[in-house]
Amino acid sequence: MEKNLYSSKILIVDDEESIRQTFEIFLTSAGYQFVKTVATFDEAMETMALISYDLIISDIVLIGPCGTDLLQKTRESGVKCPVIMITGFPNLESAAKSVRHGAFDYISKPVNKETLLRFTRQALQHWYLENKARHLQRENEKYRRYLETIFRSVSDAIITVDANMHIVQLNETAEQWLREKGIKGISDLEHLPLEHLPLEVSFACLDDVRNVLQHGSEVRKHLIECHTPNNKTKMFSVNASPLRGEDEEFQGVVIVARDLTIDEPQEINKIRNRFHGYVGPSPVMQEVYKLIENIGKVDTAVLITGESGTGKELAAEALHAESSRRDKPLIKMDCVSVAENLLESELFGHRKGAFTGADRDRPGRLLQADGGTLFLDEIGDISPRTQLLLLRFLQEKTFTPVGQDKPIQVDVRVIAATNADLQEMVKQGKFREDLYYRLKVIEVKLPPLRERTIGIPLLAKHFLELFRKQLGKKIATVSDQALECMSRYSWPGNVRELRHVMERACVLCNGPVLLLKHLPEELQRPIVREVHPTAVSPPPIPQNNLPTAFAANIHYLPEDMKIIKALRQVNGNKAKAAKLLGVARSTLYRQMQRYNIED
Repeated sequence: MEKNLYSSKILIVDDEESIRQTFEIFLTSAGYQFVKTVATFDEAMETMALISYDLIISDIVLIGPCGTDLLQKTRESGVKCPVIMITGFPNLESAAKSVRHGAFDYISKPVNKETLLRFTRQALQHWYLENKARHLQRENEKYRRYLETIFRSVSDAIITVDANMHIVQLNETAEQWLREKGIKGISDLEHLPLEHLPLEVSFACLDDVRNVLQHGSEVRKHLIECHTPNNKTKMFSVNASPLRGEDEEFQGVVIVARDLTIDEPQEINKIRNRFHGYVGPSPVMQEVYKLIENIGKVDTAVLITGESGTGKELAAEALHAESSRRDKPLIKMDCVSVAENLLESELFGHRKGAFTGADRDRPGRLLQADGGTLFLDEIGDISPRTQLLLLRFLQEKTFTPVGQDKPIQVDVRVIAATNADLQEMVKQGKFREDLYYRLKVIEVKLPPLRERTIGIPLLAKHFLELFRKQLGKKIATVSDQALECMSRYSWPGNVRELRHVMERACVLCNGPVLLLKHLPEELQRPIVREVHPTAVSPPPIPQNNLPTAFAANIHYLPEDMKIIKALRQVNGNKAKAAKLLGVARSTLYRQMQRYNIED
């Protein structure tokens, strides 16, 4: 504090040069390092515009505007430092005016050295303490706002309750729960009983708070299943801890509830996460959605291409739903599943007695689809004769059932799909070129899953919800490591394979989180597998900038083995292991706890 006092900036204002010099000598000889003297009001205002002073000592009587005018002007301009007024003609009016404008003190001439130094010290000490108090107040206010911002902005619901189990304070997430119950505004929440929380949560929280009140210890990871108004299931993890003051006095309970459910990304700038059964926000799927929307309204033939499991049947359903034929039938036919000798009859129908076993008239798929849409899956596997008959139908819109002479005219839109390279089959003479171009008026090419890995977490959530309900499991979410493993896998079977993997994992999982160990071995330790010859291999996923040699050795290891290997390499030093893995030390601790990895 002494050091701060002697480094203070002091301004002396007096029209008598001898007094200015005397005061300056008194102060500098006492150790004050910065003393400035001026003679007039104008000079004082000029120097105060350039320098921020800690103390002003001014005579009341000056040439021109007086010292009380200077005091009034400094206060009006926002200068708050102490001002000591000095006068050779003390009177009640000048003293009252000085006090009214905020003078620190009022001294009569003559002023000796002891008096000047005493008042200077007192004024600077007062100013120093006042500044310190203001600084502490600003810091406290800043800290309070900081904590309040954190308290308000976290996604977890935070509720504090007193010993009577009445709510004392809660953040915005918890307020949202209460708004769902019809309670509006903070003023209504004072001393609100805890049971006003949403039903499933309130029961669990009441039990947890009672345990904390009775035993004084925290309750961790109480899992609760909740149902939203739109019939969605959410899983919450609830922790309850005792709240104590500085003297360890029990003040209540803090409840923290975390939503474990995988949230679906918000749709921004018309980026759709779902479209007619498709799930995924990737740019390539956005293009597919827009293409289906546009050509669905046009009544023309469409060829859907893509690897097995990419959702070609979904594309046909979406095209039909987007068309003007949506209220008419959508007839599907898998050309591979029908025997070659029955394919023509299945497609065009037959009359009774047309061949052995034809004991009645049978309408074919074309007639069944009249007015609607016919979807021909695996079109590349039909025989040359069926190719010719289908070509005639596409040209003339008529067909003749087997065993009938008179052709039948129908209004049918044909959508075909294949995972084969029809263009290559045309070159090899295995598929008619004219039929190929008749079918491929417009092509919808579905990307493989490895080219839209950004959508894997959302697809995993979709299948998790589906199989959780089917199997009666309470699986809340998928671990980050499992999602990472799924994202870097090549998925030769595409979305169909992902569906089967999620179904298997849900069967094996008996806890609230689907873990890496629930995935098949080939996902945990990916190997190079054969993919479609025309597919483009995805770029390698970066391993958090791991050192090259270490990354090469652990690339295909499960997450727990990566951690163990890193710890062994650095002899158990967690800081070095975290650096080696490219993660924060706190993240490493959480991962070790998650996988039960001991020191």
